[in-house]
Amino acid sequence: MAEEKTGGLVFHPLDQFIVKPLFGDGAVSWYTPTNVTLWLGIALLCIVALFAIGSRGRAIVPTRVQSLGELAYGFIYKMVEDVCGKDGVKYFPYIMTLFVFILFSNYLALIPMSYSPTSMIAITAILGFGVFFAVTILGFVLNGPAFLGLFWMKDAPAILRPIIAVIEVISYFVRPVSHSIRLAGNIMAGHAVLKVFAGFAALTLVSPVAIVGIVAIYGLEILVCGIQAYVFTILTCVYLKDALHPAH
Repeated sequence: MAEEKTGGLVFHPLDQFIVKPLFGDGAVSWYTPTNVTLWLGIALLCIVALFAIGSRGRAIVPTRVQSLGELAYGFIYKMVEDVCGKDGVKYFPYIMTLFVFILFSNYLALIPMSYSPTSMIAITAILGFGVFFAVTILGFVLNGPAFLGLFWMKDAPAILRPIIAVIEVISYFVRPVSHSIRLAGNIMAGHAVLKVFAGFAALTLVSPVAIVGIVAIYGLEILVCGIQAYVFTILTCVYLKDALHPAH
């Protein structure tokens, strides 16, 4: 929203990310139903509608909804198989769940007056650190101490190996931070820019340019929502590959 004041124009593009209770105006506690809770629930219902209800008939000639579910299933299955190999296929349900959750959360946020759960660093951090801990634990369970070979480059010159090992350890522990910030930052930035253009659209002189900008940014956001879900998922596959094959 834009407000004309004596000092100029005031925008509040970040107000859309405020967590608010669904009922009343009281404080938000851990048990309070909020706008985040609502849109997380809607994302969950959409996933169930697509994969459980829409595909329940399992027709040989699929319906449109079933075709969408099969397309998403085949796309992620091939990604897991290509990146992680046959050993990674058993972890496909976890990766598929991450993908569809992020995808639906991103796209539902493009509905006017909605809320984007993936713009919250608290949610993306849970996803990112969840992948980090899961992959690290799996790496030690499957490989034992040999998992530490991921940080030791045997092909590098002996004098450089300790330095490379330190760099590899630092980059490994930075993974969950970059994994979560990348997703939240991209989604938040896109929505903030849309809100700024919407504020300018209220002004008569620049409204045509602002409306064109809104359409352009909205089209870009449609791409960004899908790309960010893809990037998060393929990075998860890459990290999983390191746990399954640390020597490669």
